[in-house]
Amino acid sequence: MGMLKPWHIIVLVIVILLLFGARRLPDLARSVGQSLKIFKSEVKDLTNDDKPDQPASGGTTSSAGTVPPATSGTTNPASPPSSGGVTPPDAEGPKA
Repeated sequence: MGMLKPWHIIVLVIVILLLFGARRLPDLARSVGQSLKIFKSEVKDLTNDDKPDQPASGGTTSSAGTVPPATSGTTNPASPPSSGGVTPPDAEGPKA
């Protein structure tokens, strides 16, 4: 009863062909393959997320003494942003 015989497989293939049709089987197989590929990549990403990041160098590094670089731009937060040369419609003046 637990043995799968060759004629069982043939009957199963015939039933699948009758249910889905010969045209839809390649599309079905392609979509299942793409789904498995996405699933495998997501599982790989999850296992990589679980591993702790190790420093590239063998020595110990301390981030306590690092200071972010200063910006050299002259930005004034009090000044309004530039309109890019576009004049607002109400600033054109009265139309005659």
